[in-house]
Amino acid sequence: MSQLLKINNLSGGYHQEAIVRDVSFEVNSGDFLGVIGPNGSGKTTLLRLLSRVLPAQRGSIFLQGQDIRKLDLKEFCQKVAFVQQDTAINFSFTVWEIVLMGRIPHLKRLQPESLHDREIAQNALIMTDTTELKEKAIDELSSGERQRAIIAKALTQEPVLLFLDEPTSHLDIGHQIQILDLLKKLNRQNDLTIVMVLHDLNLASEYCNRILLLDKGKVYREGAPEEVLNYRNIEAVYKTVVVVKENPISKKPYCILVPEEERKHGH
Repeated sequence: MSQLLKINNLSGGYHQEAIVRDVSFEVNSGDFLGVIGPNGSGKTTLLRLLSRVLPAQRGSIFLQGQDIRKLDLKEFCQKVAFVQQDTAINFSFTVWEIVLMGRIPHLKRLQPESLHDREIAQNALIMTDTTELKEKAIDELSSGERQRAIIAKALTQEPVLLFLDEPTSHLDIGHQIQILDLLKKLNRQNDLTIVMVLHDLNLASEYCNRILLLDKGKVYREGAPEEVLNYRNIEAVYKTVVVVKENPISKKPYCILVPEEERKHGH
């Protein structure tokens, strides 16, 4: 596996305050990396630093061997797409118009989309199962439909690296699996490298080949789900009692919460 992203001693945050502190890790081409950790541990801030939404205070981020600060923004956006947590759009664009916007990094100023650009956008609609929503206004969609449309726009960018910030947070369990199955398929079939913030430890365990566990803005553990998701790490970081078993179907770690009442009775 070739190295796609290298992060060295990265620190950053808001108004001079560092939320993420001295973070170093690598992302290899083809990875599906899940970023987990309690609220306030720096997950979203990390994604914003990696995607150039926030400037780093210290440290460096290299994409395919190039310092991202030295990359032209347009060139960066040809390689990297970011699906933010809040997918609300305040204008009544149609899904088709939104998805086509994914081609902007590949076009010159005021250059119209070619047939090729439209084919890429159409293909993204098919992949995300949003073709039937094509003419609908984005602000009339359910959160699950909107999430799929925004992912379609990101795919239309044809990135080598896709960042997603909690893409399943507003979705019911059926749509959560649908989105994650889609991302896994893109990861495998299209060799799309994915870095995704997730709240649900069990979804991270099932879908990600590697997991980065953050605590108070630092990397607490990093590795395969089996290496990171044990009861010691989870209890230390999340400050709650869990039992970790093996999922009988996938053989991946599965976290079970233990309510306080059960703990008192010593079960």
